[in-house]
Amino acid sequence: MSKLGTLGAKLYRGEVGYDFVGKRKIWYGISILITITAIVGLAVRGLTMGIEFQGGAVFTTPKTSFSASQAEDAAHAASGHDAIAQKLGDGTIRITIGGVDTAKSDQIKKDLAKDLKVDANDINADLVGPSWGETIANKAWTGLIIFMVLVVVYLAIAFEWRMALAALVALIHDLTITVGIYALVGFEVTPGTVIGLLTILGYSLYDTVVVFDGLKEGQKGITKQTRVTYSEMANKSLNGTLVRSINTTVVALLPVAGLLFIGGGVLGAGMLNDISLSLFVGLAAGAYSSIFIATPLVADLKESMPEMKALKKRVLAKRAAAAAKGESAEGPEDATPLDDEDDAETAGAVVGQRRQPSRNNRGKRR
Repeated sequence: MSKLGTLGAKLYRGEVGYDFVGKRKIWYGISILITITAIVGLAVRGLTMGIEFQGGAVFTTPKTSFSASQAEDAAHAASGHDAIAQKLGDGTIRITIGGVDTAKSDQIKKDLAKDLKVDANDINADLVGPSWGETIANKAWTGLIIFMVLVVVYLAIAFEWRMALAALVALIHDLTITVGIYALVGFEVTPGTVIGLLTILGYSLYDTVVVFDGLKEGQKGITKQTRVTYSEMANKSLNGTLVRSINTTVVALLPVAGLLFIGGGVLGAGMLNDISLSLFVGLAAGAYSSIFIATPLVADLKESMPEMKALKKRVLAKRAAAAAKGESAEGPEDATPLDDEDDAETAGAVVGQRRQPSRNNRGKRR
């Protein structure tokens, strides 16, 4: 941990760093590939909607020796619909069947009891109507759209529209990957999934806003100097918050991984799977997008501005001239951007202060 802390301090001071922004085309390519994979998985397999969205019935059996696959076969034979069964930690089985009405559920319960060799009175049945599920779905979409609009408005006011656009692209990237993973894995989409998705959007924005705050401070007066381009300044800000972002993400992922792999996988804790998978994938995707998508995209948008293009030309021209003379055109990594006149005045003041005592001493000797 001490080595990680030392690395973080060096990254913050600019003593070491990785060129994330300079290699942004690589990250864009990786992100596009992952996003296409998620979209293809979503188009081919589709989402497995829970009964809260499509209506249906949930049957919970008492403790039984039958497996989840055997319960699915029995439920399919009894209802004529596809069923999803999950073995819970206490030995009971949770069976979800979509498109089942109240009149048919009683007969399904009897058939399930017969096939699974349990008492029909011990099977608990919960029914959900399709109209209620449609209401939940509409509210979920409304909440997501309102969240996106408020985020864009806030970031546009607090920072600028380019940063707001970059953050929005990163959020859509995270949502697409998470939904695509859900389609590929085949987990049910439940209200718990929606809660998880809305939660990860906040985590995704956290790291992004931290980096954007550094960009906002670093770009003050940047066009009045000729030491660094906007992309280089953005890369330094990103490196300065890199270890903090990694630490925050790892600390958040550890308990979520416990819910997903232990609570959901070992104990078979139903809805924990729905929430924990969306949180786990979303947190990882959010950390990735804040580093590899949001900041490089801001740099691209900013460097399309005329003043930033002119700055880049001046910086490159100064470096080329310095290279021709065998000198270095780079200033201190932690220097505050100043214009050339300020640099000259500051340099002259320092030199004058250093020379004055020697002249005074010579005068006294005479």
